[in-house]
Amino acid sequence: MRQYEIIIILRSELDEEKNQAVLDKFKGIIENNGGEVVKLDKWGKRRLAYEIKDLRDGFYVVSRVKATPAIIAELDRILKITEEVLRHMIVKEDE
Repeated sequence: MRQYEIIIILRSELDEEKNQAVLDKFKGIIENNGGEVVKLDKWGKRRLAYEIKDLRDGFYVVSRVKATPAIIAELDRILKITEEVLRHMIVKEDE
């Protein structure tokens, strides 16, 4: 398995329960397919560099994950179609 860093920016107007529900969904996708979430770091609400969908703030989450490329492809697909996610970036880390 490879190690990845995933950065997710969620909508800032969501409450804590909604944020946690979205994060649990993604964590479940990774763990149900045999991957492992090594670290999940919530940065909190921050100002965006530029407006995205008329929003100026976003809730940032950074995580480190061990997973196969197939799991990451599925996670990327689901992140793209989830309305609560403004932006995301998945980076493969060097070993």
